Amino acid sequence: MLRIALTLTSVFLVAEVVAGLYFNSLALLSDAAHMMTDVAALAIALMAIKIGNRAADDKRTFGYKRFEVLAAAFNALLLFAVAIYVFVEAIDRFRNPEPVGSTGMLIVAALGLLVNLVSMRILAAGRKESLNVKGAYLEVWADMLGSLGVIAGATAIYLTGWSWIDAIVAVLIAVWVLPRTWTLLRDTTNILLEGVPSGLSLKDVRQAISCVSGVADVHDLHLWSMSGREISFTAHVALDRQANGTAVRGQIEQMLVNRFGIAHSTIQMEERGEVHGDHQYHS
Repeated sequence: MLRIALTLTSVFLVAEVVAGLYFNSLALLSDAAHMMTDVAALAIALMAIKIGNRAADDKRTFGYKRFEVLAAAFNALLLFAVAIYVFVEAIDRFRNPEPVGSTGMLIVAALGLLVNLVSMRILAAGRKESLNVKGAYLEVWADMLGSLGVIAGATAIYLTGWSWIDAIVAVLIAVWVLPRTWTLLRDTTNILLEGVPSGLSLKDVRQAISCVSGVADVHDLHLWSMSGREISFTAHVALDRQANGTAVRGQIEQMLVNRFGIAHSTIQMEERGEVHGDHQYHS
């Protein structure tokens, strides 16, 4: 699905850049800039997924799944750079208005809308499975809205002759995509910093483990994700007297799967009175 979307978007990118220059439309060029990031996102996503599927080895013990997150973060930064370019260029257009070919804008934007709708349909199935595909989907989605904006702007310019509408549409496209770009950058940064995955609370996990029969205390909890999908968890659990460590561990692991969806957990069991780090448990 990534290959098909990449092919469609790449072909239209060239057409939109040529049309933007020919019809002197900043809105088309702004939309083309976003489409350029779509192409980059799709290409990187395809490469990242191939690399991410490599098995773990002696050098990369967690495998290469984190590469997908790095690629998604790069895409978000690229979108921020495009937005800055559009703002700077729009200011110049406001100061020095230039004639715009509204009819050509309208035709090209309509074709762009069609390409974006097809690409979105192709990517929709995978956006919940991969941050990379999600990033690509968001960029194509934003580009689809950009095409709608260009269509509206071209129509308004054709009816009124006000060429400055082109710059306004370009800025609106850039502003519209920024919140979604920030969300993607925030999520990827959290993963790279090995933060608690979105939707989970370390406090809730700690409390749930503490409620398991036979648990005296739980500490040194770490909850993170390698790629946004596979959640990992480690903790040290101190046992009550007479508690069976193997049985307690099994109950905790099952609870983590059923309640929090955490399938990969490493739990170290400790007897009371055992010293570990800054923690000491007395009988």
